[in-house]
Amino acid sequence: MEHDLVSVSQANSILAVLEGGPESLPEALRIQVVGPRTHKVKVPYYGGYEHFERISAFEDDTAQIIFRWTTRTELAE
Repeated sequence: MEHDLVSVSQANSILAVLEGGPESLPEALRIQVVGPRTHKVKVPYYGGYEHFERISAFEDDTAQIIFRWTTRTELAE
């Protein structure tokens, strides 16, 4: 999945690059568009959610930030 960094930045959004978590998490889910002040990302995956927390600062020249996996939660029934 490719994103145009200039258009993402102009829309006051940034790319969240998700690291860690299940190895089977598809690459397409490892890039999310979020607001520049977002500190947590929750991705639905196999009947639960994978949680990621921000570990890097936003830098205008890259228009992306790194989020590292922290935990998994199951969907409530």
